[in-house]
Amino acid sequence: MVKAPSGFQALSLHPALLDTLRKAAYKEPTPIQAKVIPYALAGRDVIGQAQTGTGKTAAFLLPFLHRIIEPAPASPPLQAIVLAPTRELVTQVADEARKFAPIESFRCVTIIGGQNIRPQMTALKAGWNMVVGSPGRVIDHINRGTLSLANVRYVVLDEADRMLDIGFRPDIERILGRCPSERQTLLLSATLPEEVLRLAQRYMNNPVHVNVTPEVLTVDKIKQYYITVDEDRKFELLLRLMERERVRQCIIFCQRKSSAWELYTRLREAGKRIAAMHGDLPQSQRDRIMNAFRQRKVAYLIATDIVGRGIDVTGISHVINYDLPDDVENYVHRIGRTGRMGKDGVAISFVTPDQGRLLTAIEATIKRLLTEDRIEGFEAFRPRVKPEPAPNELPPAPKPVYGRPVKRYSRRL
Repeated sequence: MVKAPSGFQALSLHPALLDTLRKAAYKEPTPIQAKVIPYALAGRDVIGQAQTGTGKTAAFLLPFLHRIIEPAPASPPLQAIVLAPTRELVTQVADEARKFAPIESFRCVTIIGGQNIRPQMTALKAGWNMVVGSPGRVIDHINRGTLSLANVRYVVLDEADRMLDIGFRPDIERILGRCPSERQTLLLSATLPEEVLRLAQRYMNNPVHVNVTPEVLTVDKIKQYYITVDEDRKFELLLRLMERERVRQCIIFCQRKSSAWELYTRLREAGKRIAAMHGDLPQSQRDRIMNAFRQRKVAYLIATDIVGRGIDVTGISHVINYDLPDDVENYVHRIGRTGRMGKDGVAISFVTPDQGRLLTAIEATIKRLLTEDRIEGFEAFRPRVKPEPAPNELPPAPKPVYGRPVKRYSRRL
């Protein structure tokens, strides 16, 4: 009796590609890979929805790499373009593509801002199978005439929700408008807000929607805690926490660049193996920091949300929310930096006494309660949660100003 194929073999991938997967120690496809790859191999447009750390990158890379092994005769080289929101994520996707590439002639060009553009122009001129880039720098090359998308038949929008959230929609639409209409488009995203769905409706052809997001949004193996602390005692608490926890590697999230830099300075003075990442750093410095972090030369990395999604290191044991994010969805993305690919992880959030409702909103979104953690001597002076008013006790609506109603805004970072 012939044994039915299993693992990646069951996905009908080319034997040469299966060999590279074995060498990379990839044994079993994750749920998003198992569902997206067959549709992509069949030529369908796909919307893949899954939380961070679930293997979305391989889900969109492998179908394209499968096709370039035995191209159709007398046809132009098959080309793909992958768009991602941050420089770090672009670099990681390109590294994965090169790692999985089943043929020596595979050429992947990385084009991102913050680097000298001339080496990128030279690489593009030499020919390529795949371009991985940030939308802004891709537009720059298109405008210079150094990048043509005429032969692109495979388009990927990675972390689409994040790209739109930080204002890349006009660039994305211009890029998609330059791609041939006869193409296959894959959109990968942790969430599908209305803006992402409108983009899909306009630029995708009858896409199949694959959703492997669990009902509980956070990885089960991540232990989640909160500590209530007054704002002016956060730094002392962090030092105590560093002494208590057995940290392999840790990301500490701050809400603003200024806060990240101030915390980095204070921790460096305290003798910690620390580095800081935020959007204002030149790309060369960001690359050096990420390499040091991956090599475990740096134990603690301070980051803002702008670079948080570009950090994909499997050895991260802890995430500390030094500042709680204003946007509940960012909480899910932050803690997803630990517990990668099914490994255990710990997430600890500092909550000031006036952030009780924000903590409650996070718990409602992830559909679980965070466990309260205590460190003696750091109890805040006020209770952490303000009870929600009953419907009949809601405060009156604000009065109009000069005859106009007052608008309520929710801050979104």
